[in-house]
Amino acid sequence: MKTVWKIYLMPAIMLIASIVMLISPGNVYAQTDQIFTQHWALPTLYNPAAAGQSEWLRVRGGARLQWIGIENAPKSFAATADIPFKVFNKRAGAGVTVLQESLGLFSNLLVSAQGSYKLKLLKGELGLGLQIGYYNSRFRGSDVYIPDDDDFHNPDDPSIPKQDLSGNAIDFSLGLYYSNKRFYAGIAGMHLTSPSVKMEVEGSESTESRQFETSLPRTLYFDTGGNIELRNTLFLLQPSLLVASDFDNFSAKITMRATYNRFLSLGVGYRWKDAFSIMVGAEYKNFFLGYAYDYPLSSIAKASSGSHELVAGYSLKIDLSGKNKHKHRSIRIM
Repeated sequence: MKTVWKIYLMPAIMLIASIVMLISPGNVYAQTDQIFTQHWALPTLYNPAAAGQSEWLRVRGGARLQWIGIENAPKSFAATADIPFKVFNKRAGAGVTVLQESLGLFSNLLVSAQGSYKLKLLKGELGLGLQIGYYNSRFRGSDVYIPDDDDFHNPDDPSIPKQDLSGNAIDFSLGLYYSNKRFYAGIAGMHLTSPSVKMEVEGSESTESRQFETSLPRTLYFDTGGNIELRNTLFLLQPSLLVASDFDNFSAKITMRATYNRFLSLGVGYRWKDAFSIMVGAEYKNFFLGYAYDYPLSSIAKASSGSHELVAGYSLKIDLSGKNKHKHRSIRIM
């Protein structure tokens, strides 16, 4: 165990932690990535090393409508797909993710490709993952409206764009992910370069241009969960935890699900200082459907009835030959 730790785990964790700390600035950013309540159903969205972690081709899609009742509240849509394969008789994985978010006049799109390499470790697997993404940020300046009798904003303020803006950047992420049939745990440094997106608006009466800039904050994720079989029953308990920090802001989501006969699941969750959640899901012939409702615990409950989330997907068994000693169903799917 000590040899394995020194050879594989310790250097990899130190590498990711060092990269994150070295390129972490003192600027303050808000948390950007949307944390789905059913985050356990979208593992590769928060860690590229989870790609190809199971023996299944997994395709998942999710939609989250936040703070129903509030105009221009956040909306998020995600799609993920990952598959295991072998290279020179060594296990590996590949995946793609798409995350689209909108908030008011802003919208962001991140499309990423993932690759992971697997190492046998303690009756399970340790994955090392890399993600390269294309990030696009938009602002609908043409929809900006400032009333004439507004005493706090100047309609001619040059810092407020009056035209639609758009900018692109390349994004990089790294991750570590360990899993066996009883539990999983992963750590990932997402958006490590904190890509800066520059958006320009050409002047209508001159060749001069103005520049606007936004950034995607680098974020550290820790993800863990497990399988707890209840003896002499058909029930399975599945706790999960996802923690995220951009070094200025912190967020966390903890859930507990009870699955009956590997078919129907019910669960509850808590979003740190934000909401209480209830979840229901079902799996039939490799199809999965899950729903979650978040009731806000803050003062925002005065204006919103809560948040709704839907995740659906399909899994297809991939045969990596009978010599594979790590055959186990993804505990996120069970």
